Amino acid sequence: MGRSFEVRKVSMAKTAAQKTKVYSKYGKQLYVLAKNSGADPDSNSSLRSLIEKAKRDQVPAHVIEKALEKASGVGGEDYFPARYEGFGPGGCSVIIDCLTDNNNRTITDVRNCFTKTGSKFGAPGSVAHSFDHFAILSFKGDNDEQVLEAMLEAEVDVTDVESENGQITIFAPATEHHKAKQALLEAFPDVQLDADEISFVPQMNAEIPADEVPMFEKFMSMLNDCDDVQDIYHNGILPS
Repeated sequence: MGRSFEVRKVSMAKTAAQKTKVYSKYGKQLYVLAKNSGADPDSNSSLRSLIEKAKRDQVPAHVIEKALEKASGVGGEDYFPARYEGFGPGGCSVIIDCLTDNNNRTITDVRNCFTKTGSKFGAPGSVAHSFDHFAILSFKGDNDEQVLEAMLEAEVDVTDVESENGQITIFAPATEHHKAKQALLEAFPDVQLDADEISFVPQMNAEIPADEVPMFEKFMSMLNDCDDVQDIYHNGILPS
């Protein structure tokens, strides 16, 4: 099937800056999910998956516990998802996912990142059509045919199963995430997931011209410095 997960991972460059940014990102995501659908991981599979992902990204236990305790209390902040799209330096396509309690502040911060780097802030849907919204499950193994068979038996609408360098990666529509993960764990109870996420994966890459690389890096850095930005997806490839 020929498309390496690691290549995709680099190309979509879903980035987070310093450790504090990562902790803040997960703290906010955990708080929102726990507040909206229950703070007990045993009865909230989505929360349980997010906690597992946070631990894989080395988020300390106290950060996770604090977010869940905060969500279990009365009141608190109301965060809402916000998605922005546009074209970055070198003409690359960019999707930015945020969690915000102030839409005006967030859109101003994100728009400034575009304006100050000569980029183009786009309308909703302006670039999303050039990305696939995938559930991605990746783990060590080499029998992709057996994995594909397990997905088909569970009637998972799997898009792709890849095997490369001792790593198997399942790609499925984002709506199939829970079903795919459940089928995988039932077929292979001892599997340890290296990736368990829903991501935008570019259908085509855009190589950033060498003279645009400094501005591209500035653009990414500015976005990462925005407190409300959670995830950044793009199809830019830096020249080798």
